[in-house]
Amino acid sequence: MLDLNFVRENLDAVRQGLRSRNFPDDALDKFVALDTGRRRIIAEADEINRQRNAASKEIGALMQTGKRDEAEAKKAEVAGLKERQSELEKARDDADNAMRDLLAGLPNLPAADIPVGADELANKEVRRWGEPRDLDFEPKDHVDLGEALGILDLERATKIAGSRFAILNGAGARLERALVNFMLDVHTLEHGYTETLPPFLVNRQALFGTGQLPKFEEDLFHIKDERGFALIPTAEVPVTNYHADEILDAKDLPKYYTAYTPCFRSEAGSYGRDTRGLIRQHQFEKVELVKLALPENSEDEHEKLTANAERILQLLGLPYRTVVLCTGDMGFAAKKTYDIEVWLPSQQTYREISSCSNCGDFQARRMNTRFRRSGGAKPEFVHTLNGSGLAVGRTWIAIIENYQQADGSVVIPEILLPYTGGLAKIG
Repeated sequence: MLDLNFVRENLDAVRQGLRSRNFPDDALDKFVALDTGRRRIIAEADEINRQRNAASKEIGALMQTGKRDEAEAKKAEVAGLKERQSELEKARDDADNAMRDLLAGLPNLPAADIPVGADELANKEVRRWGEPRDLDFEPKDHVDLGEALGILDLERATKIAGSRFAILNGAGARLERALVNFMLDVHTLEHGYTETLPPFLVNRQALFGTGQLPKFEEDLFHIKDERGFALIPTAEVPVTNYHADEILDAKDLPKYYTAYTPCFRSEAGSYGRDTRGLIRQHQFEKVELVKLALPENSEDEHEKLTANAERILQLLGLPYRTVVLCTGDMGFAAKKTYDIEVWLPSQQTYREISSCSNCGDFQARRMNTRFRRSGGAKPEFVHTLNGSGLAVGRTWIAIIENYQQADGSVVIPEILLPYTGGLAKIG
C-alpha cells in the first residue's frame, strides 16, 4: 500500500506513476476530495473542542457565583456541541476508511530505472545464458512427448477434475519430485535460505497483505464457509506474511525463506491462452523465494534473488534470458520485476519460468511488518522481495523439451541423477 502522506505530498508524481502502469488516475481525484473533506471535518471538530473547553470554564465560573440557571443553559449548549463532535468523529472515521480503501486499490509505483511501456513489447532484455541446442530433427512439444512416454495424462485429469489439470505418472512424477528436492537443496545449502513449509490455506488478511485482495478476488479458489479461507495462489502469500504485525530487529535482516507448495489459480480472464499442456494450470507446483530486507539493501537483494533463481537453470543446463518488465507489464505489488524466460524448442521462443520482484515497502505497509534500528529508533517498514525459484512444472516442461532425443526419449540432466534414484533416461 502506498503511504498516505507520500500520496498527499506528491500527487503529480503518483499520478504519473499510475498512468505509466496503465492505471486510471481518477482515483487520485477521489483521494483529493476525501482528503479535503477530512481536513474540513477535523478543523470543525477542533473548533468545537475549543468551544467546549471555553464553555466548561464558563460553567464553573457561573456555578461558583450561584448563577445556576445560566450554568444549566450553558450545559445544554455544551451537550449540543458534544453531539455534533460525535457526528464529526464518525465522519472523520468514515473518510479515513474510504481513503484507506482507495489506497488499497492502487498498485505500487514503478522504480525510476525500469522501461516505460504499455505491455510486454516494451520489456527490455538484460542478459542471456546458454545456447539452444541445434536439433537435427523436428522437436516435439512436452504434451506429445509426455503422452507418448506414458508420463503425462491430461485426459484422465480432465475426467477427474476438469480442464487445466494434469496427472504425472511414473518417471514423470519422479522427475517432478526430483526437481522440488533439487531446488530446495540448492537454495538452502548454496544460497542460504531457510526452508519452510507453510499452510496451503490462508485468510483474507494474509491475501490483502501481499496484494491479492481486493483487486484479484476472482483469481482465487475460495473455501465457501464462514472462515473465509482461500487456497494459496503462490507461497509468496503465507511466507511473506510470516512476520505480519511484527517489529524485527534490524540486525536480523535480511531474512531469506524458501518454500515448496502447490499453487492454485482460477486463471480468470485467461481462457484461450496457453490451454495446451502444463503451461497454464489451475494447480501447479512451485519453489518460492522470499526476502525481507533493509530498505537501503533491497535493490542489491533483488539482484541476488534473481541470480539465485537463474542458478537453477544454469545447473540444469537450460538456456534462458532475463528481461526487466516495463511499467505496464508488472504485477500489482511490484516496483521492479525481472522475468526469467527459459527456451522451449517446440515454440522456438523463450517462455516465463520465474518472476523476481522487489515490492519495496508496499506489502510491508499492508502487513504492518516493521523493523527497528539500534538506539530505540522509530520503527520502519521492511522491504519485501519474492520470486519463483523455480516454477516446477515449467522446469519439467523445459527439461522434457530441451533434453528430448530423436527417438522420442528424454535424457535426465546429470545433476538430477542423485534425486531420481539414478534414472538417467525416460523412454
